[in-house]
Amino acid sequence: MWCELASTLSLPDLIAAGDYLVHRELPHTNVASLAAAVEVYPARHGSASLRQAITLLDDNSASRRESLLRVLAQQQGFTGFRTNMRIRTASGHTYFGDLVFLHERVILEYQSEYHFDLDQQRKDMTRRSRLEADNWAVMFVNSSDLDNPRELASRIRAVMANHSRQLASG
Repeated sequence: MWCELASTLSLPDLIAAGDYLVHRELPHTNVASLAAAVEVYPARHGSASLRQAITLLDDNSASRRESLLRVLAQQQGFTGFRTNMRIRTASGHTYFGDLVFLHERVILEYQSEYHFDLDQQRKDMTRRSRLEADNWAVMFVNSSDLDNPRELASRIRAVMANHSRQLASG
């Protein structure tokens, strides 16, 4: 079925669908099985997208929008980040960052409508302040941000540069 989707989905959506299928918590299949399916699908419409998508699947991506953010970051030249990385704060709290640039200490957090709930907003604020207290820069990203990849990439680079300067100065 995933191979059939390649003829109708964009590359980022094809990757998001694949991420869902291989997600570590409830896998429907694995990357090796999907890769084998791609091999027997060589000349069909969408086969080039499948060959590209199979190399970009991530079993840590927790949602379609997180996958789209990750693909956007990759397409804009970002490397060296980890998906849903566990971060333990000095105060003993454990969080998972959607896209974590460990060396730069920058976290990109996709904020879906789930985060609009008042109680969740409060939890997110506390989470953010605890991470920032440990010298992490936390950047929230929403669906509108995904509509302008270059502008979003420019903001991410600015956050990274500003945060690097702050860390260097002390």
